[in-house]
Amino acid sequence: MNHKVTICGVNTGALPKLSREETKELLNKSKNGDKDAREKLAMGNVRLVLSVVQRFRNKNNSDDLFQVGMVGLMKAVENFDTRFDVAFSTYAVPMIIGEIRRFLKDGSGIKVSRSMRDVAYKALRAKEQLEGELNKVPTAMEIAEEIDIPLKEVVCALDAVSEPVYLQDSVFGDGEDTMSLEDQIGDSKNTAENWNERIWLKDAIKDLPDKERKVVYMRYYLGKTQTEISREISISQAQVSRLEKTALERLRSRF
Repeated sequence: MNHKVTICGVNTGALPKLSREETKELLNKSKNGDKDAREKLAMGNVRLVLSVVQRFRNKNNSDDLFQVGMVGLMKAVENFDTRFDVAFSTYAVPMIIGEIRRFLKDGSGIKVSRSMRDVAYKALRAKEQLEGELNKVPTAMEIAEEIDIPLKEVVCALDAVSEPVYLQDSVFGDGEDTMSLEDQIGDSKNTAENWNERIWLKDAIKDLPDKERKVVYMRYYLGKTQTEISREISISQAQVSRLEKTALERLRSRF
């Protein structure tokens, strides 16, 4: 039995629910021009939009935010690559949030200089234009080249007009059923705990001495043997072994 909970005029109890497999199948059909599949995808993911709108509900008219969020959802449908083993919601939620942020940027409570805001507006317009021309999300470098502004200024300006997102932020709420961004980006292999540990590990590796960091990277990220590493960086296999052992001891001690 579906319980009627109306948000932005939408009865959430009547919305369909799609499994990950169904979503992937519809995405593939949509990529091939199937309009019915595209419509089913939109209806099956309206909850994502509604959940994000709840975060911004005190900042503007919820109905307006819902319409803007749906634009973000459809952009996610168009740009999502089914070849990667990532849940669609993991990709769609940031896209929806980003679209709403752009809509709200004029009303931001963060004090940003006029010149920096002008750069951000130019960058956002260029980004949308390049998305249509390149059929992909442009890089910061491509945006900077398009508007002929140094990359550093573009990145700083876009960062200044964006709103921070925290892992503990609620992105879904329907009665007692709530979900945080941390929950959204997790899956069976990449739980919130593992995800946080990976962030920690990345930072810890950055703090290693240069040679130890290089050995760890080649050994565990590139999958090379100690012998292969010794040949590439021109040291003995024994030295590679010592560097690896020391690096792992440093990481263990920090853990």
